[in-house]
Amino acid sequence: MKNTYFDLIEQSFYFPQEGFDLKKDYLTFHGVSLKYLIEKYGTPFRFIYLPKIGDQIKKARNLFNRAIKNNAYQGEYNFCYCTKCNHFNHVINEALKQNVDIETSSSFDIDLILYLHKKGKINKDIVTIHNGYKTDGYLKKIIKLQEFGFTNSIIILDSINEYDRLLKQSANQKLKIGIRMAINEEPQSAYYTSRLGIPQNVIIDFFNEKIKDNENVELKMLHFFVDSGIKDTPYYWGEFQKALNLYVELKKESPDLESFNLGGGFPIRNHLGFEYNYEYMIHEIIANIKAACTKGNVMEPNIYTEFGKYTVGESGAIIFEVLEQKQQNDNENWYIINNSLMNTIPDAWSIQEKFILLPVNKWHNEYGRVNIGGISCDHSDYYNSEDFNQDVLLPKYDDNDKEPLYLGFFHTGAYQDSVSGYGGIKHCLIPAPKHVIIDRDDTGNIVDTVYREEQSVNEMLNILGYLEQDDE
Repeated sequence: MKNTYFDLIEQSFYFPQEGFDLKKDYLTFHGVSLKYLIEKYGTPFRFIYLPKIGDQIKKARNLFNRAIKNNAYQGEYNFCYCTKCNHFNHVINEALKQNVDIETSSSFDIDLILYLHKKGKINKDIVTIHNGYKTDGYLKKIIKLQEFGFTNSIIILDSINEYDRLLKQSANQKLKIGIRMAINEEPQSAYYTSRLGIPQNVIIDFFNEKIKDNENVELKMLHFFVDSGIKDTPYYWGEFQKALNLYVELKKESPDLESFNLGGGFPIRNHLGFEYNYEYMIHEIIANIKAACTKGNVMEPNIYTEFGKYTVGESGAIIFEVLEQKQQNDNENWYIINNSLMNTIPDAWSIQEKFILLPVNKWHNEYGRVNIGGISCDHSDYYNSEDFNQDVLLPKYDDNDKEPLYLGFFHTGAYQDSVSGYGGIKHCLIPAPKHVIIDRDDTGNIVDTVYREEQSVNEMLNILGYLEQDDE
């Protein structure tokens, strides 16, 4: 009796499951045939399945609104899209179809907002929340945005110094601001106070001394962000409670304060056995905010979230072909893929992020433990079980097989292109793969288009300064 890869998955997880199924022994992703895409586009290629973005936004809204209703909560819920997670036009357009607000991180984000308005994609009444360190250039553009008529622009202060520089540039303009509370971060080794935000113990004095009596400034929002995300852990709830206590205290001093920004996102599925009770966590968040406000006798705030990875992460994937298998010793088997993992999924290399890894074909072959290597010359260009505390088990195959083994890394829609530098120079001059957009038309049929072809030699040589105008 063979121990096939299909047997392994069926016995270890619920399968089929959301987003993944087999059709004629080939993997499908949200009903899209990966075999069809491979035959049409070749490999490697990256793709994004746009309908998943709207599904995620609707899911979050429904769960928050249900929890608000069940808890008789008086505030409203607002979904912001975190642009830094994925800036592509087709991604932001898909999010904007769901009437989301926007969170920015740098000065160029302001130019993006103005462009979207010029094209009729957004109105001036959209809420824009401005996060990140505010360079003078960033502050100038935020002020210009408000002068242009974006009246729901909220500037989140990352330091007291930012406030002073903001007032110098604003020329007595009316300003809506928020304050980001610094938290105790939770790295793997030890706790430390985040460099981001203003220390909790100075915020009340800062408000009373500098903001309270300034008629041109309204404190509208308290921003609370945990980098490790919203998790059901003592650490998260401890920091959350500190933020709630600060909100209640601030609200008593500032009648303009009306919003609590729940920074830090929900996790996304990074393996087939992933479990996370979104409904429970949202219910607990709403219930805890309500309880703190009732106890403090203050009005319950409107709730903002800035979900980036949660919004777009599960919409993306990248497909590779295994070029060769190498047996380096008795225990180590390597599958060499036709691109660089460092270039295409840099989160896996740099911060040991996990992604769902599945074969596209050969599910009825026996399986074995493998390491996956890229084709760059760097020894770190690999993906294996050591770094991820989980075995990489994939189908075995024969070198003489007519069809190669194809592999997919799934839920890679967030940050990969930003971190790797989309369209730029890649390690070892290995080209960025083809980029495909997948959508559905009004009748539900799949529509696939090439957003960008594989990076060319001339594109790289031009960036590096080798090509003169006549050479291009």
